[in-house]
Amino acid sequence: MTPMLLLHGIGGRAALWAASVAALAPRRVIAMDMPGYDGTRPALESFDALADAAVALLDAQGLAQADVVGHSLGGMIALEMALRHPARLRRLVVVASSPAFGSRDPAFRESFLAARQKPLDEGIGMAGVAASLVPGMLGPDADPAAAPAAMAAMASVDEAAYRTTLATLTGFDRRADLPHVTQPTLLIAGEADQTAPPRGMARMAEAMPDARLLVIPGVGHLLPLEAPAAFHTALHEFLS
Repeated sequence: MTPMLLLHGIGGRAALWAASVAALAPRRVIAMDMPGYDGTRPALESFDALADAAVALLDAQGLAQADVVGHSLGGMIALEMALRHPARLRRLVVVASSPAFGSRDPAFRESFLAARQKPLDEGIGMAGVAASLVPGMLGPDADPAAAPAAMAAMASVDEAAYRTTLATLTGFDRRADLPHVTQPTLLIAGEADQTAPPRGMARMAEAMPDARLLVIPGVGHLLPLEAPAAFHTALHEFLS
C-alpha cells in the first residue's frame, strides 16, 4: 500500500491525526507537524517552502511517493505539493479547504489579520484563541470529543508560528492552476462548514481534471474530528 502523509490545519498539530493513523493501519501513515508549531524551528513564510518541507519529510522517511491528505491550511499545502512536486503524490485528498485565501482585496487581508491577531495582542494566548474560535467551527452533529481535542491542539501551537502562518495564509491563490492538478483527487466538505463551504469546494472540483466532491452531512470545518468514522471510510474507499 502507498504510504500516506497527513497535513494539519492552521490551528492543528500532528497529534490530532492519531485516530486516523490508527484507523488507516496497516498502511504506513506519517503526520507532519508544520514547521514552527512545536517551537523548535522557525515557521515558514511561503507555501512553496511549506510544500518543500513536506517533500523533505518524505525524503527523510525514504519515500518516493505518497498519498497526501490535507485539512484546511494543510489542504492548501497539499495542492501546492501537487503542483510543485507532482511525481511525489499518487493521490490527493483535500479536506475542508480552498484553492485561495478568501479575497484578493488588500483591505480584507488587513482586516482579517487584525481580527485574528487582536486577541493575541490583548494577551489571551493560544488557549484563549482556541476557546473563542473552535466552537464556531463545528457542525450540529459533531462528535462530542471534537471540540476539546481541537482546543487542546490549538492551545499547544507556538504563538509566533501561528502569527507567521496567518500572514502566509493570506497570500495563497492557486485557482488558476487547478486544471494542472492531474492526480486523482477527492475533496471532502462538511455540510455546515462556513470556512470552506461545500459550494466553493464544488467549484474547485469542477476546475480539476480528475476530482470529485464528497459532502459529509451535519458537520463543519473540523470534519476529521467531527465525523471520524465517515471520514476514515471515505479515505479507505478512495485510496484503496
